Amino acid sequence: QVQYVESGGGLVQPGGSLRLSCGTSTSVPSIYDMAWYRQAPGKERELVASISVAGTTNYGSSVKGRFTISRDSAKHTVDLQMESLKSEDTAMYYCGRMYYMNDQWGQGTQVAVSS
Repeated sequence: QVQYVESGGGLVQPGGSLRLSCGTSTSVPSIYDMAWYRQAPGKERELVASISVAGTTNYGSSVKGRFTISRDSAKHTVDLQMESLKSEDTAMYYCGRMYYMNDQWGQGTQVAVSS
């Protein structure tokens, strides 16, 4: 069983930045493809960014160029640096292993972007 603890969310103005962090069970980010997801009210959960075991990264078209996903193997975390935030980025953000939909979701961290 893998545990996820998301943190770093908050209220920020448009154009601002936030850095989210996902704490995981030991070694998980190093041996599994990882991803950040988000879900806004009334919308389906969507993939925001992913990072493979080999280090290959992919981003949703709406965040490409603004968000950067990374991992810290020593700390067993997966981070998401968010820049130039827009109102459309407002959502609950979650992390998890790619392809392991049976994993229990963490509590998530709320990101709110507003003037």
